[in-house]
Amino acid sequence: MANFDAFSPNSRLWIYQGQRPFTAEEQAEWNPKLQAFASAWLSHQRQLKAWGGILQDYFVVLMVDEEQADASGCSIDKSVAFMKEMSQATGQDLFERMFFLYRNEAGQIEGLPSTDFAAAFAEGKIKADSPVFNNLVQTKAELESKWEIPLAESWHKNFV
Repeated sequence: MANFDAFSPNSRLWIYQGQRPFTAEEQAEWNPKLQAFASAWLSHQRQLKAWGGILQDYFVVLMVDEEQADASGCSIDKSVAFMKEMSQATGQDLFERMFFLYRNEAGQIEGLPSTDFAAAFAEGKIKADSPVFNNLVQTKAELESKWEIPLAESWHKNFV
């Protein structure tokens, strides 16, 4: 499997997040499975240059360097099926997009349902400069520069 750092900044990616950190045991089980999936991932019978892994204990990332070969609809469907399997096995809804993760003042990752975000902001638990995770980034370059951004600069601000 390719090394994360060897991927083009334009590599396409998908981020799935848990509502709690993956345990050390879950990471020990699933990181190799993610790597194996990425190593065997095909698009129209062509091998994709792909990477998969758990980042910062909460986030599952699948990445494809489309300069090598594009991810097709069928190959993306296979990744979604794999992620559903992981979701079920870990008891986490990796498809829940309305649970927001952010860094507290101590730099630790915490999360809240979107419905609780406004109250947390009003109480000062979350501030305009609190880093939030923008899982809508689509490329490796965006992951590295626009994934963890201040609340005031993110789409999450619409919920406070």
